[in-house]
Amino acid sequence: MIKKLFLSPFQEFVKIESFAGILLFGATIIALIWANSPFAAYYEDLWQYQIGISFQDFELKKPLILWINDGLMSIFFFLIGLELKRELITGEINTIKKAAFPFVAALGGVIVPVGLYLMLNENPETVKGWGIPMATDIAFALAILSTLSKRVPLSLKIFLTAFAIIDDIAAVLVIAVFYSISICWIYIVYGLILIAFLGILYYTRKYSFAIGIILAVVIWFLFLKSGIHPTIAGVLLAFTIPIKRRLNINSFSSKLNAISTNMSKVSDNDEGHLLNDDEIKSLSYLDDLSFEVRSPLQHLEHKLHGLIAYFILPVFALSNAGVVISTDYDFNYALMINIAISLFAGKFIGVALFSYLGVKLKITELPHGVSFKQIVGIAFIAGVGFTMSIFIDNLAFYGDLISINSVKVGIIIGSLLSGILGYTVLRLSSKKIDNPIN
Repeated sequence: MIKKLFLSPFQEFVKIESFAGILLFGATIIALIWANSPFAAYYEDLWQYQIGISFQDFELKKPLILWINDGLMSIFFFLIGLELKRELITGEINTIKKAAFPFVAALGGVIVPVGLYLMLNENPETVKGWGIPMATDIAFALAILSTLSKRVPLSLKIFLTAFAIIDDIAAVLVIAVFYSISICWIYIVYGLILIAFLGILYYTRKYSFAIGIILAVVIWFLFLKSGIHPTIAGVLLAFTIPIKRRLNINSFSSKLNAISTNMSKVSDNDEGHLLNDDEIKSLSYLDDLSFEVRSPLQHLEHKLHGLIAYFILPVFALSNAGVVISTDYDFNYALMINIAISLFAGKFIGVALFSYLGVKLKITELPHGVSFKQIVGIAFIAGVGFTMSIFIDNLAFYGDLISINSVKVGIIIGSLLSGILGYTVLRLSSKKIDNPIN
């Protein structure tokens, strides 16, 4: 029973993330074809179209692409925050022992790509791109694993998920500390006060989605104007969401039985379309009970996964991956190659080497049923750094179109090589097994 309770949510998570990877890939291909077609001007005009509001002395207008990168991606980062909080409290990284192996692997996957990028970089103007090759795209990574079906053990998928979540923590910290400019601290203070107020309200009173939405918009705006990227507000807001339920399953079941018994006694309206007063009251009470028996954090995470996987991430890919690939187009080839090598070789060396040293030094141990050859496959797949890498690219080289596009091509090349080699290694090193997640 416990095993089933654990596998079902994880199975759904993997399926959503896997399909998200397929959509991301499709959106990327469409963006590349569109940007290099006779209709390329329409592609550029669409994402640069100004949208916003203005009245009296207030104006908030941005190109559509910035509403996607600053607005929709804040929702994506909110989901990351929810996942981080859940994992830290109840998940695969909630103890030192559980977190040790993915943490050491993620540490290598951050240090080595960054070090390799800085070592290969010879242009002072492109040093700021060091954070780009440090991120792994979990949607693409799990999509690759899903193509291997029953050849991949559950423990390997859990390791990849925990590894990617720790990787996301590093990326969020890097964005907050190193890719925020012209900081206005008074707006940050106001935003943090509202976040603290929301956290206290949820802890002492009751979780309210309506109040949360209103304050979230205000906090997002304050962070937007502060100079710190507004996606950081999404992560911080996620940590205010309660994980505890107000009602346990036994109490819910008992009250549910009482409602069912009561409705069976009073109901004489089987053929009608309208409910009587007692039935309306019972169903309203049932709504309240359903709200209280759910973990607000788990409920939001469940609801947002589909929106982000099937809409936000594909839209992000469609709007950001459209790079003009032409011999007549200016590229910074040194930067492009550096990014590709740092993603492909840096991630592979970092994850594989640190994983090996962690086991040899007895700091960590391999997950049950996983061979080191499979870890090597995961180390290659870790170089698939699409969503977060492109996101950091836009922050690092804001306004420098040549560098931005050069980095995007480098990301695509590095990710493609990593995905192909990772898939090949895992397929050759894994036998078909009875995997309960497929």
